[in-house]
Amino acid sequence: MSHAAPDPAASRIDADPAPLLHGGIVAAAQLRALGIGHLFTLTGGHLSPLFDGCARTGIRLVDFRHEQAAAHAADAMARLTRQVQVSAATAGPGVVGAAVAVANAWAAGSPLMLLAGRNPGATEGMGALQEAPQLDMLKPVTRMTATPGDLWRLPELLAEAAATAMVPRPAPVALDLPFDLLMGRMPADALSFAQGRGQSHAPAADPDAVAKTAALLRAARTPLLLAGSGVYWAGVEEALDRFVRETGCPVFANGAARGILPPDHPQMHNAARARALPAADLIIAVGIDFDFRLNYGRAPLIDPDCVIVHVDADPARLGRNRGAVMGVTASPRHFLTALAQAFEADGHRVPAAWPEQLAARDARAARARQDRLDGDGPIDHARFAAEAARFVTPDTVTIGDGGDVIAETAGAIPVGRPGHWMDPGPFGCLGIGLPFAIAARLARPACPVLAVQGDGAFGFNAMEIDSAVRAKTGFVVLIGNDGAWGEMRNFHDDIFGDANLDGQFLSRATRYDRLAEALGGHGERVERAAGIAPALARAARAAEAGVPAVVEVMLDPAARRPAGAVSGKAIAAAFGGGDPDAFKS
Repeated sequence: MSHAAPDPAASRIDADPAPLLHGGIVAAAQLRALGIGHLFTLTGGHLSPLFDGCARTGIRLVDFRHEQAAAHAADAMARLTRQVQVSAATAGPGVVGAAVAVANAWAAGSPLMLLAGRNPGATEGMGALQEAPQLDMLKPVTRMTATPGDLWRLPELLAEAAATAMVPRPAPVALDLPFDLLMGRMPADALSFAQGRGQSHAPAADPDAVAKTAALLRAARTPLLLAGSGVYWAGVEEALDRFVRETGCPVFANGAARGILPPDHPQMHNAARARALPAADLIIAVGIDFDFRLNYGRAPLIDPDCVIVHVDADPARLGRNRGAVMGVTASPRHFLTALAQAFEADGHRVPAAWPEQLAARDARAARARQDRLDGDGPIDHARFAAEAARFVTPDTVTIGDGGDVIAETAGAIPVGRPGHWMDPGPFGCLGIGLPFAIAARLARPACPVLAVQGDGAFGFNAMEIDSAVRAKTGFVVLIGNDGAWGEMRNFHDDIFGDANLDGQFLSRATRYDRLAEALGGHGERVERAAGIAPALARAARAAEAGVPAVVEVMLDPAARRPAGAVSGKAIAAAFGGGDPDAFKS
């Protein structure tokens, strides 16, 4: 019996399945559907499928010289956009390198998503290259960790992680991506993008809580509102402005809330906080953490009899370290809107003498900063900070990275917009300056970017100047060089004396300006105060051309900034029976 020959073309059409997508494309496509436009990373074989997926879906790879820097940059992008942003680290040492940045984001409350490359699941426990218990290490500093069991679950888990990172207050999340999962394939027509659980929000404020807070404010003589990072993430700019204009209540901001109201706002104060807090009889603390920055809510910074109303989207934060007369679980935006409405009908103004007193203190501090711009002698921290403050504009995104240099500069620089001041946060991680600056340039390309760093902090991720050059991201780096780990040198000296200061010094001969030039950036060293402003102007022109520019200012090595939150003398006295010299030989 004879048979007709088959038609090769027809059989190929009938047999061809839908195009197959590997796991890297599936992951990237889902990230793109979630609004992710950048992936901050450092190359590694475990991540190659993801890189291919990003190229195919239009996600820009921004590559760094260290995984810690890449994850710092994703953290910064998340803070600037108030949305989840993503970093990817290759297996083992890559994830461990990124873990410092994840911990920093955890302490700061930033929705960083870390995608961790991993050995194939088939070789788990066999000693594969770079195999490590990655998620176990990350669990204490993330809200969610997960490993997709198969490719079909990957989009759903990515969406779930993105939603989980945002509520009730932002926090990091991490997903392991085994290599065999990323290399697996699925038909394109079987892929559906997951929308996640959506971003749930904290409830509106209970009307009774709003009414009681309003009553407390009417009775107070020296009230103030403390706005913390939770206020920034809730987007309360309009609600806060409405409340303070109705009542005249003074506002102080810390953390990510700096810039939540413009610096010239009549109710916004800065320089007087250390004197205002002890005198306050009512503090409405919104999205604030009573951590070391506020002396844990205790005396002498805050009077034990001060009435505290603590408002936060996360009930676990209420009353932590400092008990509150009333703890309110609510969206800060909804709470402040309702509180403003409570005063619209019959009105109320804080007694005028109180905000006038605070405004006078702010004016004196501003005059003192201006006075520091005179003369051309040795440069101390105050003069350095004053020059930085004169350089910034309301549009400048300023990043603080260091010890003494930042402690002085943070209070001097006016922050013109929400999200226009960034620092490590309460974890105190050094080295964020350059990665944050790269992310800031990408997130806000129309805004000038200034990273203010100590010489020690700059050294942590100095090679990222190379990354900035390759990414064509121009910004200005202002380094205060005192040839030491200044804050820690003073701390050690205050407790144990100056007989043994091993490990506290760096070399003033190191030329950070020339390092910048060698890596393709612009660099200058300044040794006289009068040279700072012209050097910054030249650096700004280089940054506008897409070149990272370093201005290294040589600080007076004999200058010492008075201790702030961490005082060696106070600690020596506390452990030495009241004697600040008890540990000195």
